[in-house]
Amino acid sequence: MINITFPDGAVRQYEPGVTALDIAKSISEGLARKVLAASVNNEVWDATRPITTDANLKLLTWDDTDGKSTFWHSSAHLMAEAVESIFPGVKFWVGPAIDKGFYYDMDLGDRKISEEDLVALEKKMNELAKQGNIYIRKEIPKSEAVSYFAEKGDEYKLDLLQNLEDGKITFYTQGNFTDLCRGPHIPNTGFIKAIKLTNIAGAYWKGDEKNKQLTRIYGVTFPNQKELDEYLTMLEEAKKRDHRKLGKELGIFTMDDDIGPGLPLWMPNGTIIIEELEKLAKETEEDAGYKRVVTPHIAKENLYLTSGHLPYYQDSMYPPMELDGTKYYLKAMNCPHHHKIFSAEPKSYKDLPLRLAEYGTCYRYEQSGELFGLMRVRCLHMNDAHIYCSKEQFAQEFKAVNDMYLKYFKIFGIDKYVMRLSLHDPEKLGQKYINEPELWIETEEMVRSVLKETGTPFVEVSGEGAFYGPKIDVQIWSAIGREFTLATNQVDFAQGRRFNLEYTTKDNQSDVPLIIHRAPLGTHERFIGFLLEHYAGKFPAWLAPLQVKILPISDKFAPYATEVAQKLRKAKVRVEIDERNEKIGKKIREAELSKVPYMLVIGEKEVNEGKVSIRRQGKGDAGTQLVDEFINNLTDEITNRKAE
Repeated sequence: MINITFPDGAVRQYEPGVTALDIAKSISEGLARKVLAASVNNEVWDATRPITTDANLKLLTWDDTDGKSTFWHSSAHLMAEAVESIFPGVKFWVGPAIDKGFYYDMDLGDRKISEEDLVALEKKMNELAKQGNIYIRKEIPKSEAVSYFAEKGDEYKLDLLQNLEDGKITFYTQGNFTDLCRGPHIPNTGFIKAIKLTNIAGAYWKGDEKNKQLTRIYGVTFPNQKELDEYLTMLEEAKKRDHRKLGKELGIFTMDDDIGPGLPLWMPNGTIIIEELEKLAKETEEDAGYKRVVTPHIAKENLYLTSGHLPYYQDSMYPPMELDGTKYYLKAMNCPHHHKIFSAEPKSYKDLPLRLAEYGTCYRYEQSGELFGLMRVRCLHMNDAHIYCSKEQFAQEFKAVNDMYLKYFKIFGIDKYVMRLSLHDPEKLGQKYINEPELWIETEEMVRSVLKETGTPFVEVSGEGAFYGPKIDVQIWSAIGREFTLATNQVDFAQGRRFNLEYTTKDNQSDVPLIIHRAPLGTHERFIGFLLEHYAGKFPAWLAPLQVKILPISDKFAPYATEVAQKLRKAKVRVEIDERNEKIGKKIREAELSKVPYMLVIGEKEVNEGKVSIRRQGKGDAGTQLVDEFINNLTDEITNRKAE
């Protein structure tokens, strides 16, 4: 018998060779109908894979992230089977699950897939799903796998096989489709009840624009139609809130081919938002004891060799410039520059914690296929800071950073969030991660302890830490439920030694500080992209590029409109007058479309009474007020950064 330990600590005994699905059935048939996969000793397995030794087991359903991922990866295989049936001879590259759904990259030769083809593929997928075909896992020798794909003339799978170790290669088959895949998969296709293929795109093989462009089909599936319908409704709302669309309509940012891809130009309206965010950050950081610094946009190669970024991060950096025999790189990160500022003067324990902040401009060479509006760019302005502290100070400093996040969440109306604790992968020490196993374990536990003690919601993810230490990725959800990665909060146990950073302790000894990398507002680019979608372009008054639009009913009220505007400007309110000879209804409609928070309508009555008639964006008539009363209320709203 083998011992199976469940997440609640309960232990049950089963015969060797039992599957997670068998175990679920032994608990209840209802549970078994929901099980999509299983976590066996923290590794995601097929629910139908035999377990032969003692194991920790978690049954994964649609409510689990790994359950959804398995469901969507299995759906990618189902889509591939449908494609192969309609387009014989197609060759497939990779078909992963993504945040919402899945995609598969494929070579269709000279054929093109149209929107009409997507409808036919959906129909075929539904037909195949109803067959309830089992996903069958088969371990296969590398030589046999090579022969299989060589016979098919599939250069894409043969390329994948080159880097796979013999003895660890698996095929999966469902129905008439077989693919090279490490899995896992759901028990059978019958779990897939609702299907929508959402998009067709081009994708270069291996993400390299020098390679052939493949066809990428995106899709999403659900275990019931109701969830798919809700998701499609959300997609429609997301289209209206697309930050690229709103950014253009509201004059926030623009892109230009002569400047280059991924290099946004900030328009006057966007610049106002940037300045307001910087003002918020500077005020918050000043209150928290940060000191501001400014660093250059380039540095010598040696700086990034010392930091370790070149060995680990070079593919994401722009190629070097050579001047007077010395290589210079565009700055991809601020941390090495800040370390040099720390080391410029001797430090003692009395100087710690030292918090250095900078809205630094960085440049990262994102692949062209990964660029996406403001969300993935090549020039970014980062709300960066580095905290140098002792081990004894770490918990308090790390907690203070998390508290800063919570303050920002409240200001921007972010109700749903989670901290994703990204850990190292022990098998990749010395490759992707600095080879200091004991320090990895120690610092990961330090971060974990702070999160637990403060009651901060978090999940753990292995293999996604920074190369120099564990990090927290801050995941937030917009008003319509879309997930974004806002920023990171990283612990660094390596850079201090690499840069010979030290301070004198109370005992007059030398010690190396721990370093916390943090950027609570992320970058201007990503955060403004998020805010555009979160607010649907309807920014709160304190953040809106234009806060008040004055709408005189006719020209004869222009002098009073000018008088009101002057008072507002004196109170530091951003205001404009619509002086056009248009009907008031048209002026109101256009002000609404431009999403100005406040519209002040001025006619005979307002002039005679020294008042203004107020309209709130999206809410209509808000009554009348004396001018000074309106200004006092508005400036209070702006100063306190109220939601409305």
